[in-house]
Amino acid sequence: MRTAKQYRETMKKVQARQRARVQAANERRGIWVCNTGNGKGKTTAALGMALRALGHGQRVGLVQFIKGKWKTGEGRFLAEIPGLTHIVSGDGFTWDTQDRAKDAASARRGLEAAKELLTGEHDPPYDLVILDEVHIAIGHGYLSDEEVVAVCQARPIDTSVVTTGRGASMALRDAADTVTEMRVMKHAFQGGIRARKGVDF
Repeated sequence: MRTAKQYRETMKKVQARQRARVQAANERRGIWVCNTGNGKGKTTAALGMALRALGHGQRVGLVQFIKGKWKTGEGRFLAEIPGLTHIVSGDGFTWDTQDRAKDAASARRGLEAAKELLTGEHDPPYDLVILDEVHIAIGHGYLSDEEVVAVCQARPIDTSVVTTGRGASMALRDAADTVTEMRVMKHAFQGGIRARKGVDF
C-alpha cells in the first residue's frame, strides 16, 4: 500500500495531466451526444442531462419519438417544469401500432418539431434539445439519417443536442461529438421481471 506521501505525489501528477488537458480543450460550443446500444439507460442518461441543464437555468426541449401511449414518470414530471418543452410524437411501440404510414407520419411531425426547437426563432434559444428514440425512427425507415444529421447540424452554435435509441447509424455516430454505446450485461426483463414504474418508465 502506498504511503500518504506517495499518494499525494501520484495525485499531483494526475492533477497536472488533467489541468493540461483542460487547458488544451479551448473550443466552446454546443455538442452532439449520441446514446445508442442495446443496453438500458439511453433515455435515462439524456434525461439526466436535461435535469442538469435545467438546474443551471437553461432552456430544454425534449421530443420523444416512438414512445407515445405509455404514461411515463418523466412525462408526468417534466410537464410541470418551467423552462422545458416536452413534445410526444409517437404512437407507441411499433409492434402494437402495426401501422407503418401512421408511425412514419408521427416521426415526420416529430422531426418538424425538433427542427423548430433547434433552428426556430426562440428568445432565448434552447440550450439543449433531446431527440429521444430518433435512432429507432431512422432504423424503421420513417426518417433518413441524412435529414436528421442536417437538422442537428443546423442548430445554433451554443445549442447542444442529444439523440437516443439503439442502432444509431454510422452517419450519426460520425457526426456526433460524443458517442456512448450501452451494452446489455444482464436485464431484469430477460429474467421474467416486468418493467417497473419509476425504474423503467
